[in-house]
Amino acid sequence: MPTLLQINSTANWGSTGKIAEQIGELAMQQGWESYIAYGRDVNTSRSKLIKIGSKLSIYWHVMESRLLDNHGLASRCATRKFIKQIKQIKPDIIHLHNIHGYYLNYKILFNYLNKTDIPIVWTLHDCWTFTGHCAHFISVDCYKWKTGCKKCQYGSVYPSALTDFSERNFQLKKRLFSKKKNTNIVTCSNWLHDFVSVSHLCNGRSMVIHNGIDINVFSPKEREEANITRIIAISNKGLSDICKLRELLDNNSYEITVVGIKQEEIDRLPTGIIGLPRTNSADELANLYSQADVFINPTYADTFPTTNLEAMACGTPVITYRTGGSPESITPETGFVVEQGDINGLVKAIEQIRSNGKQYYSAACRKHAEENFDKDKCFAKYIELYNEILSKR
Repeated sequence: MPTLLQINSTANWGSTGKIAEQIGELAMQQGWESYIAYGRDVNTSRSKLIKIGSKLSIYWHVMESRLLDNHGLASRCATRKFIKQIKQIKPDIIHLHNIHGYYLNYKILFNYLNKTDIPIVWTLHDCWTFTGHCAHFISVDCYKWKTGCKKCQYGSVYPSALTDFSERNFQLKKRLFSKKKNTNIVTCSNWLHDFVSVSHLCNGRSMVIHNGIDINVFSPKEREEANITRIIAISNKGLSDICKLRELLDNNSYEITVVGIKQEEIDRLPTGIIGLPRTNSADELANLYSQADVFINPTYADTFPTTNLEAMACGTPVITYRTGGSPESITPETGFVVEQGDINGLVKAIEQIRSNGKQYYSAACRKHAEENFDKDKCFAKYIELYNEILSKR
């Protein structure tokens, strides 16, 4: 029985954690033994879980990141302990996801991995791997990573830091991540793949495998009809733009709900916007999508958001900004793409959906999700990749 070890900041929690969980489930169905190593948030998993570090080591990692720009370079003891566990497990494939997130020391990890013959599959969910600092450089429109990051002016961008060691970080990542020969880079969007192809990761094998979702859970639910057009957004992406949008839409005709925000953000919302805390219930989220007439995603930094896919699977049209890989999942039959910050463009798209009615889009949205974003179809490509790698060893 081959053994798969996935490493991610979370386990079955958040978008990347759920992706790793679903890949593990599919691997087990194909006869693999599945482990997921994680650093922070966790839900019950069908894979065997390995916790990396402790709350104390995470807090210390945060401090080093803030003060010394040492993101991914703390958690030394935790990473050495984890490497001992890797040696015990003896995985046939190590599948990396987000190795940033204040829980893992990538220098220690790759100094070990580069001495082994364990094949690596690395799914990039953002740009941190090939920059000296930013996970999403597009949010500040900085392309220094193409020539080598230095004199970073964006320490407030995640992972935030008071000092600047971006040049050191860039050179260290370039040396460590480019050294291992049997690394297979996977991006979840064509947009991100284009950047990888001109980064220090360009000499290795790379491919695109789009994110998938559980289309059985995310499916149209019984809907309560209303005379008002219901708009839903998830998390605080573009929250300030949503507040501006509220000022331009008639309160008697449009209702806006934002899900997944903190209580202090809920308390600051203007009249006419309903705020709901984060939910880990996929069923509850599917019901919220289904009740809405339109899902808006005014994001300024995104790679290939699963929220777009979830909304469409529930038969709800999507409006997103032209940001990163977010537009890749949208077709003219399933929603609209507007330029970043174009609030009037959001209004026009919403009004068009209201005029046509949700049912005008619902069947196309569901069909698009079924054909292109079913997790079993999308993540089967990973199992094929694993088997191909092993067949060549």
